[in-house]
Amino acid sequence: MQATIHNEFLTLTVDTHGAEAVSLKNAAGEELLWQADPAVWKRHAPILFPWTGKLPGGTFEVDGKTYKGGQHGFARDVEHTLLKAEGDTIQLELRSDDAIKAERFPFDFVLTSTFRLDGKTVHHTLTVRNPGTEELRFGIGYHPAFNIPFDAQHTTTDYEFRFDQPESPVILDARPNGLLSGKCYYQWKNQQAIQLTDDLFANDSFCMAGLRTKTIGIYEKGTGRKITCNVEGYPYALIWSAPAKPVRFVCIEPWHSLPAAETDPQQWSQRAAAACLAPGESWETTLSTTFER
Repeated sequence: MQATIHNEFLTLTVDTHGAEAVSLKNAAGEELLWQADPAVWKRHAPILFPWTGKLPGGTFEVDGKTYKGGQHGFARDVEHTLLKAEGDTIQLELRSDDAIKAERFPFDFVLTSTFRLDGKTVHHTLTVRNPGTEELRFGIGYHPAFNIPFDAQHTTTDYEFRFDQPESPVILDARPNGLLSGKCYYQWKNQQAIQLTDDLFANDSFCMAGLRTKTIGIYEKGTGRKITCNVEGYPYALIWSAPAKPVRFVCIEPWHSLPAAETDPQQWSQRAAAACLAPGESWETTLSTTFER
């Protein structure tokens, strides 16, 4: 099921499957989100929960039982309950149930996803609550994909990622299998812009740590058109696109947690997390993205 809200600048449609934004159009009716061509990448803007990236061996253990887990958790692949779709707000909820606890993740949780339109900005808030009787440990992140180029008159090299100040991001290496290798390197030093090319993501994403910037955006050079994500407070931010030529979309991904390392233990209780909630506690984060195009 899908729900749609709009204001004078934006029209947003969210699907209850995955609580995923599947369409965002500007006042001219132009589609701003990637439309999930399965030949390139079959998603639009998935939620990453209750882990980000991959697990070592694709599994984890709790109390001696092994659970299989695909990349980026399972919230993106299951149905969420629509709580509200009116005015400027869409709100959905995913609660753990017996099937989820038996097959996917043996912990009680409530994940609430709230989308709110504010002028040319979309605020997407994820709230996690622990209604159970034991600690809830989880990872979480965002993965929106934006159409590139903005129109048929522009090509890949007309675009660049920009920080709001010069940066020398530490790149956390996860090559070649998506698990952290324990190595890190510098790809750019004291740069405020990263030129987009069709080969930029030939070796997959760049996971950046240590950023001071408040925003990361994709900018169309010379026109003022841009899409900017507020990444302030996020310990990690990734940029990525599928290996298609020419580039069809770009992702800006603020994360509060990391993929597993190659040497990580299987026990979930020993996994690095975005947060560890005691019973009754809650936690939330917001990604605010502004569309000036």
